[in-house]
Amino acid sequence: MTGRQDIDQIALRLASLVPPGMVDAHTDLRANFRDILAQGLRHLELVTREEFDVQTQVLARTRARVEELETRVAELEAAMSPPGT
Repeated sequence: MTGRQDIDQIALRLASLVPPGMVDAHTDLRANFRDILAQGLRHLELVTREEFDVQTQVLARTRARVEELETRVAELEAAMSPPGT
């Protein structure tokens, strides 16, 4: 998920777009932008890249194991079938 620093940077960029005459509102807008961005990202239920990579590795190991088991089941079925069938 996007880190707190990334959210702060985006909020700062948005706040920098505020016209110069509204400098007093700059700090408040930056805080509001940061809170709105953080809240929006929380609702997306995103995972970190690290969590994604871990789950990708788990899935790869699981797929490999399933393939091994499928091969083993096929071997056992072949061994159990009567000769000549």
